[in-house]
Amino acid sequence: MSTATLMFIGHRAAEARVMEALVAAGADDITLAQSRLMQRLDLRNVNSTGMRLTDLAEQARVTKQTAGALLDQLERSGYVVRSPDPNDARARLVTLSDKGMAVCRAAGEEIAKLEDEWRAHLGTRRFEQLREALLALREITDPYQ
Repeated sequence: MSTATLMFIGHRAAEARVMEALVAAGADDITLAQSRLMQRLDLRNVNSTGMRLTDLAEQARVTKQTAGALLDQLERSGYVVRSPDPNDARARLVTLSDKGMAVCRAAGEEIAKLEDEWRAHLGTRRFEQLREALLALREITDPYQ
């Protein structure tokens, strides 16, 4: 099995756990596709001014139309807010609402639990080596870092 597939399996397991935690937290109206956009809006990943739809679409690897439809749904549900871009009157910025930030906090808490489980399974040294290796790979795989 390829290393890329092994990384995907771990990511898929983490994503499933986060989605289960969101349902338990009452955010059962968020789809996996919507959550992938929200990950990019998480305040740890973006400055407080928000992101443009085109940037979100590019980073999530979806079309602008798909990102727009997903953001429409998230906005209707109260998870995101769109506001005018002060630097470009034609553009709008997307930010998390308070409700959206609460969902991202719940997701972050579940990820922390999952990483604790992985650390316990692998041992601290091996877990930290895994993290260091993935961070090093990010240097050549993530154009959005």
